[in-house]
Amino acid sequence: MSIANLFKIALRAIAANKLRSFLTMLGIIIGVASVIAMLAIGQGSKRSIQAQISEMGSNMIMIRPGQDKGPGGARQDADEMQTLKLKDYEAIREQCRYVAAITPSVNASGQFIRGNNNTPSTIYGISTDYLEIRQLKVEDGEALSDEEIKTGAKVCLIGKTVADNLFTNGEDPVGQVIRFNTIPFRVVGVLEAKGYNSFGMDQDDVVLAPYTTVMKRILAVTYLQGINCSAVTEDMTDLAIDEITQVLRESHKLQAADEDDFTIRSQQELASMMNTTSDLMTTLLLCVACISLIVGGIGIMNIMYVSVTERTREIGLRMSVGARGIDILNQFLIEAVLLSVTGGVIGIVVGVGAAVCINLFAHWPVYVQPWSVLLSFAVCTATGVFFGWYPAKKAANLDPIEAIRYE
Repeated sequence: MSIANLFKIALRAIAANKLRSFLTMLGIIIGVASVIAMLAIGQGSKRSIQAQISEMGSNMIMIRPGQDKGPGGARQDADEMQTLKLKDYEAIREQCRYVAAITPSVNASGQFIRGNNNTPSTIYGISTDYLEIRQLKVEDGEALSDEEIKTGAKVCLIGKTVADNLFTNGEDPVGQVIRFNTIPFRVVGVLEAKGYNSFGMDQDDVVLAPYTTVMKRILAVTYLQGINCSAVTEDMTDLAIDEITQVLRESHKLQAADEDDFTIRSQQELASMMNTTSDLMTTLLLCVACISLIVGGIGIMNIMYVSVTERTREIGLRMSVGARGIDILNQFLIEAVLLSVTGGVIGIVVGVGAAVCINLFAHWPVYVQPWSVLLSFAVCTATGVFFGWYPAKKAANLDPIEAIRYE
């Protein structure tokens, strides 16, 4: 019997029981749609995180004083965290060949006031390289100058959120004076809006000022809370970290047996950690979605058993007029694969549609990968073959005489 005839027979059998066939396919539809939607959400989140990290500077390196934890896993005392000095910043800037830009980092939180308006925010003490490292741009006004940083001038750059909260009547912030607690700062520029990052933090709720000003006039300290820098290229990040480590160990006069009294982190490390977490969550979601596929496959096997039982006399008649066991096997196997593949195609459409709806209404980042669609189609075909084989084999092994006598 030709394959074309077997397809016609299988299609007639499916069409004869439309509702039962649809309910059988429903498990496959839900499974495939779930797999595609979950993968789209997982990949969308991963790409969103990568984009956010790239905006912060993919080759950025962050140096913090002290170790994350001391001996025995206890967090270190605040006094032990004052290991980064301005001389370390100068040493890295002068000696490290793989560092393209570098800035000290100190910060303080408090209330910013202008007239009757006020807003809580954080002021960061930085150098002129900070904008390059963090890939920030000045939308209005001008950036901080080397002279302002050298003299500890009371000037600042403000983010969009701070500008909107303090200048509620649409005034131009540039040239205006705002106060941080009781200290006046003249606004020299407004930063271009960046919005929220993947951690839910408002990147525009920030004020930047010369690090000399923050250290002397606000914090009254001689140590740094951190140093941020960027490698010449992303590929040279590890070389830059090794170079920085060597310079800091020499600057701090650490012996070979001594542990570092500083911590270095890179954006690559952060990206790797976030990607690992994202991949783990995607895998867990995918495993849950795959359960639906297994349930759908079991449904196909169950309905094929019922079909074989219902059509036992038909099988006997076909065999009695010359149909071979392989023809009967192919007939029921094709029927199972058609149910599975049809359910898979509908599931792909539903899954892609669900991903689009999630993006439109929930505003979650999604990305449907072409390979996930092809994989779903391949899995549907394999499911039809796997779960349809045993019932089809049972039908092929029926005795024609017993089959014809079956009531």
